[in-house]
Amino acid sequence: MYTNSAYWNQSKIDFHDQTHPLFIESCGIYRLYTLDKRPTNRPNGRLDYQILYVAAGKAYFSINGREQTVEAGNMVIYRPKEPQMYYYNAVDQSEVCWIHFTGNDVENILNRYGISADTHIFYTGTSMEYKNLFQSIIQELQLTKEDYEEMLVHYFMELLIRIHRMSYVKPHKKNMQIFREMDEAVEYFRQHYSEPISVETYATEHNVNTGGFIKNFKTYTGTTPAQFIQSVRMMNARVMLETTDNNISEIADLVGYDDPLYFSRLFRKQFGCSPSQFRKRELT
Repeated sequence: MYTNSAYWNQSKIDFHDQTHPLFIESCGIYRLYTLDKRPTNRPNGRLDYQILYVAAGKAYFSINGREQTVEAGNMVIYRPKEPQMYYYNAVDQSEVCWIHFTGNDVENILNRYGISADTHIFYTGTSMEYKNLFQSIIQELQLTKEDYEEMLVHYFMELLIRIHRMSYVKPHKKNMQIFREMDEAVEYFRQHYSEPISVETYATEHNVNTGGFIKNFKTYTGTTPAQFIQSVRMMNARVMLETTDNNISEIADLVGYDDPLYFSRLFRKQFGCSPSQFRKRELT
């Protein structure tokens, strides 16, 4: 299992904060590889709020005593003291991002962005922007630079804004077929990111107009197919830099680039540092 997570003050103890309107406690990303199943069982819930984003695959949640399958492109919210029972399976190639938060004005903030008190599961679409925001929050919690707590709130508010915007384009019956097709495209790009991928060829093989496919894909994910593929490659490169001893050229090749210099330029553009600088930073 790949895990990247961070906690405020390096503590995993949950708490209820009454001094801030919104306070970010912890954030993380789980991706199952060899671990068959990862269950969570908190019958008494927690003191804080939690949002989980199913970025890939699917996850299984018990909501009000009923198990529900939550597909990629949806988020789940648990409120304080709500029982939390959920799990992911490796066979589903699940990837889940999560964040814990608290504060004295959380319900009003959530309501403002369309997450009402009776909401538990809500559609968000599959977007690399969500994952980038979760990664940014994790990094802020890990580095704790000046004003990092304010930056955490900034990133979380951006997440809520993106969720709210997506609520206006959630799939209705008339376009469910398009969204299923985009789901298939997202899954294909995730699984074949290391191979040469032609968006035009993919559209042609699926009997759709290239321009229309790109437009629908951007509506669904918030980014173009080419940008999505690049982001998937960069995120996997980041994982390899953190978890393997492969050199930069090998990693570039493994994520689909035969030119290490071009790969390094793209990596720097996305993460603000070169692959070698990123690896040194992770080791310190």
